[in-house]
Amino acid sequence: MANIKVFSTPTCPYCVRLKNYLNEKNIPFEHIDVAGDQAGLQYMITVSGQMGVPVIMIDDYVIVGFDKDKIDAKLGL
Repeated sequence: MANIKVFSTPTCPYCVRLKNYLNEKNIPFEHIDVAGDQAGLQYMITVSGQMGVPVIMIDDYVIVGFDKDKIDAKLGL
């Protein structure tokens, strides 16, 4: 099983869609709310080079935005 981290904020509609999508597929993930977690925000910026959310990390592979095709391909769905 892949190690998945989702970096998001509470007000981001694409973040909600991403988390709902993973939950619907019964895919466990670690959620990092970068609105309230400064260390999480810095880590997200370091690994993605972006300040925008959502960012999903699948093992060491970073996807910026809710890109269902890339997520499915990386998870073998």
